[in-house]
Amino acid sequence: MVSEGAFLEWADVHEHCYGSPKEPVFRHLAEGRDVLFDIDWQGAQAIALAAPTDTVRVFILPPSMADLAKRLHTRAQDSEPVIERRLGRARGEISHWDEYDYVIVNDDMEQAYAELTAIYRAERLRRPRNLWIEPMVSALLAEI
Repeated sequence: MVSEGAFLEWADVHEHCYGSPKEPVFRHLAEGRDVLFDIDWQGAQAIALAAPTDTVRVFILPPSMADLAKRLHTRAQDSEPVIERRLGRARGEISHWDEYDYVIVNDDMEQAYAELTAIYRAERLRRPRNLWIEPMVSALLAEI
């Protein structure tokens, strides 16, 4: 699929390959549906280049590197070498924070979720994202 250009974005991250096929993403967008990604800065950059008018980038920052390390250790999903590799790569990820439309510091999960929800709601209200609005306004104007 990579050689055929079938991915909207793809990357080798933490020694695993990830990707998002173009077709279902663009189909959902054409239907006026939202598509949410949890990806690294490279994937976000690729998507923003491929679909600039449909992309809203939100960077989630940890409150500190110590907190990030604690979270990675607490979830107990990775070995120590993997955690160290993730922490090393986190600095590179964080260095791209200023390429995003919004930045949330995740020092309180409820607050961070509320902020993300507010961003989603505001962006969802943008005129071009509401495919139903033009026919509705046309119908309203026809009634006058």
